[in-house]
Amino acid sequence: MKGVAILGATGSIGASARAVLRQHPDRFRAVALTAHRNAGALRELVAELRPSLAVIADAPVPGDLPPGPTEWRSGRQALLDAATHPHADIVINALVGAAGLEPTLAALRAGKRVALANKESLVCGGPLVLEAARRGGGALTPVDSEHSAILQCLSGTRVEDVRRLVLTASGGPFREWPLARIGAVTPADALRHPTWNMGAKVTIDSATLANKALEVIEAHFLFGVGYDRIEAVVHPQSIIHSMVETVDGSVLAQMGFPTMEIPVLYALTYPERLPYDARRYDPVAGGPLTFEAVDTARFPAFALGVQAGRAGGTAPAVFNAANEVAVAEFLAGRCTFPGIAEAISDALDRWPNGPVDTLDDVLAADGWARRATNDFLNQLAPC
Repeated sequence: MKGVAILGATGSIGASARAVLRQHPDRFRAVALTAHRNAGALRELVAELRPSLAVIADAPVPGDLPPGPTEWRSGRQALLDAATHPHADIVINALVGAAGLEPTLAALRAGKRVALANKESLVCGGPLVLEAARRGGGALTPVDSEHSAILQCLSGTRVEDVRRLVLTASGGPFREWPLARIGAVTPADALRHPTWNMGAKVTIDSATLANKALEVIEAHFLFGVGYDRIEAVVHPQSIIHSMVETVDGSVLAQMGFPTMEIPVLYALTYPERLPYDARRYDPVAGGPLTFEAVDTARFPAFALGVQAGRAGGTAPAVFNAANEVAVAEFLAGRCTFPGIAEAISDALDRWPNGPVDTLDDVLAADGWARRATNDFLNQLAPC
């Protein structure tokens, strides 16, 4: 029986994690659950899973809680305590944004296995995360479907025998739109993802392909592969989740109908596999599989993110923070869809890049980028 802490339990990854725990109650039990502000949803999960700790990260603890074995707390330190819970063998980090970095570091330093769905941990603080795992004895297993696919394809393969990693992207809802229409994209348009059901921020990142840039950076740190050996390709059906090409020319791919439950399960059990009741892949029902090159004119945020990854240092943290602010402004109707990439580009152009030696380095870059992006967007005409 493994104890599991779920950071971000009320989100889409949290829902997949709960489904996994329900199918294997003899193998996993929830010991800590956290939510950002949604106390009502967290209360329902606590009633079902009965963890020893429940945390509201950015809101007060509700005042009318029923009696029970769960301790309720709020705030940053409570979130870190959930990430380092003494009965948690595995910490699923499904937090959204750069706020996920500090809990990742804390969990790894405490020797936990971190099932990582928070891209920003490695994007913003990759060197710090790897050092925390080395010093604390913790381990990283990816939850993103693309990185889970690579991990599975790499089984039995040495990194030095890898020619390239190929991440797949759905292309989002706008891959066939005329470029002239992109400027008129609304939040409602961008939230209609063709194959995945995700939270708003991640769905917008999928529409701009900023998420694929984040995943390229993440793959660099997860698998120790240089950027010149990591590629992305648009695969609208989202059946092949990633591919690995080896030096002898073989190409290994992990396939399946879109679901986050299988990657979550594999992150919890790696390298073991457990039976799971999910939709089985049918090659005929899956239909033809097609691939397209990433159009950087249509998806400039992707090129900017890869550029930031190659630059290294604090540039990826600036890319991430600028993107977070611009996406929030777009969802609020205060920024155009193309303005997201424009704001990112402005921040990267003006940032004097430096190394990532401490968490303060990341926080300084993150804070600067948020202020700079807000200033940039405030100077533009409203949507």
